[in-house]
Amino acid sequence: MVTHFLAFLGVSAVVIVTPGQDTALTIRNTLLGGRRNGVFTAVGVSAGQAVWALATSAGVAAVLQASAPAFVAVKLAGATYLVFLGLQTLVPAVRSKRSRVKASPRGRPLRQGLVSNLGNPKMAIFFTSLLPQFATRPAFGALLLLGLVFSSLTLVWLTAYAFAVAKAGDFLRRSRVRRALDGVTGAVLVALGLRLATEQR
Repeated sequence: MVTHFLAFLGVSAVVIVTPGQDTALTIRNTLLGGRRNGVFTAVGVSAGQAVWALATSAGVAAVLQASAPAFVAVKLAGATYLVFLGLQTLVPAVRSKRSRVKASPRGRPLRQGLVSNLGNPKMAIFFTSLLPQFATRPAFGALLLLGLVFSSLTLVWLTAYAFAVAKAGDFLRRSRVRRALDGVTGAVLVALGLRLATEQR
C-alpha cells in the first residue's frame, strides 16, 4: 500500500509540475493582481480538481467520458473560456504601449481557476485512468482520497508559483517586461484553448 502511494505521489508530481493551462492562468492572475490573486486562482484550480475527484469516485466522470456529446460540450465550453481569458490579456498588451490589463476583482481569480479546470474534460480521462491504478481497492473512499491528495499537491505547487511571480514583482512591473509577459501568457492561454478545442481524446 505504501509503495502504491509513493508511486502515485511520484506520478502526480511529474504531472503537476508540467506547465499547462492551470499554470498559465495562475501566472496571468498573479501578474494582474499580485500574490493574492495567484493564490485564489490556485485554490479555484484545486477545487475544480476536487470536483473531478468526486465525480471520478462516484462514476460520473466515466459517464462523461463515454458520452461523446457531453464530452465535446464540456471541452468546447472550456476551450472558449480559455481563449476569452487569453484575449483579455493579449489584446491590451499588443494594442498600445500604455495599455494595461485591469486587475480582476476579488473572487474572480478563484472562479476563473475553478471554471477553467472544470471546463477541461481531459481531467475526467486523467483521473479515471490514473486513480484506479494506485488504489488498493477501487472503492469510492480510496479513489476520492487519492484525488484530494492530487488536488492538494496542485494547490501547493501553484501557490509556490504565485509567490515566486509576486516576489519578482518589481522587475515584472517594468512596462516593457510587463507587456511582454502579458502578451506571452495571453498567447499561451489562447493556444491552449485552441488545442483543447481541436484535440482528440
